[in-house]
Amino acid sequence: MARLAQTAGLTDVQQEILSTVRDFVDKEIIPVATALEHKDEYPQEIVDGLKELGLFGLMIPEEYGGLGESLLTYALCVEEIARGWMSVSGIINTHFIVAYMLKQHGTQEQKDTFLPRMALGEVRGAFSMSEPGLGSDVSAITSKGVKDGDEYVLNGQKMWLTNGGTSTLVAVLCRSDEGHPEGTAPHKSMTTFLVEKEPGFGEVRPGLTIPGKIDKMGYKGVDTTELIMDGLRIPANRVLGGVTGRGFYQMMDGVEVGRVNVAARGCGVAQRAFELGVSYAQQRHTFGKPIAAHQAIQFKLAEMATKVEAAHAMMVNAARKKDSGERNDLEAGMAKYLASEYCKEVVEDAFRIHGGYGFSKEYEIERLYREAPMLLIGEGTAEIQKMIIGRRLLEEYRFQG
Repeated sequence: MARLAQTAGLTDVQQEILSTVRDFVDKEIIPVATALEHKDEYPQEIVDGLKELGLFGLMIPEEYGGLGESLLTYALCVEEIARGWMSVSGIINTHFIVAYMLKQHGTQEQKDTFLPRMALGEVRGAFSMSEPGLGSDVSAITSKGVKDGDEYVLNGQKMWLTNGGTSTLVAVLCRSDEGHPEGTAPHKSMTTFLVEKEPGFGEVRPGLTIPGKIDKMGYKGVDTTELIMDGLRIPANRVLGGVTGRGFYQMMDGVEVGRVNVAARGCGVAQRAFELGVSYAQQRHTFGKPIAAHQAIQFKLAEMATKVEAAHAMMVNAARKKDSGERNDLEAGMAKYLASEYCKEVVEDAFRIHGGYGFSKEYEIERLYREAPMLLIGEGTAEIQKMIIGRRLLEEYRFQG
């Protein structure tokens, strides 16, 4: 086991889970990741392996057939998986956020219906907030859900839906003005609808279309899609929590744990980049000696390792804070911001250490170089994180003049 990014105070069960996941990553993901990524191929065999390991139910309570583990355990597993191939962590992350939202906010009937099948990976979750014209401005969404008898009719277009094609349950955030007077703050008139669908592309149920995969620079293998609702009818018992107007808070709670997940991904990708850089530096010779013997390269390795260690520590702190029942939006924002920025820098330094070979698709670092930028924008851009961090700091350190 390498020295960097170790986590003190883990139980025997946590250590056993992490050891199993790391073993799976080394044997089943790393050897095939680059080939699958270059073909933009969905990693079905890897996903089947994750199902067998029980990872789709990692944080789902034991009473629903899950492992009932903590956010910390989950984040450390994500770190390991992203070290192998970041796209795979995306496949379980959206599933996990929907399961978490159901566990925290769902009605008893909704929990009983979905969580046992989600724990087995039979029902696969995705969630949808963003729209083509709004980016991080969630309060400006235009998709609407209008009450019609015992149903709601949903209309609108959603964007950047991870697992849009492969999922069978999508938590969709829409505006719902029912019961909310004119002039109600936008975030108080939103509702999360639980939309069941068939996997695939095209019209996956009446009124719901998943047009196809968006072609991306990196983060391949996992399907990222649009979602178009045109007269989509949803029964009233599929309003998350059974009450309208709570959707914004439910989604933000999910995104808070999602930001810890993105931080964990940044840690995992940075770790892998460091591993590749430090290994290559000891094999490649220039001027009669390994390039690792040159002080310029040693300085790079020192900076990279320090960033890997710092990002890991902040990610672990944010996860532990949430597990303790405390508010963690400040820590999650800081961890996500730092880990994604450091990840980009560590990957670039590993790329530079590889020299011309880093530009070749034969070398793994080329894939990491295209994957790292996604972390700068996923689950809220760096600029959004800094806004959240700044506001929370001003709350904590309010001037008492």
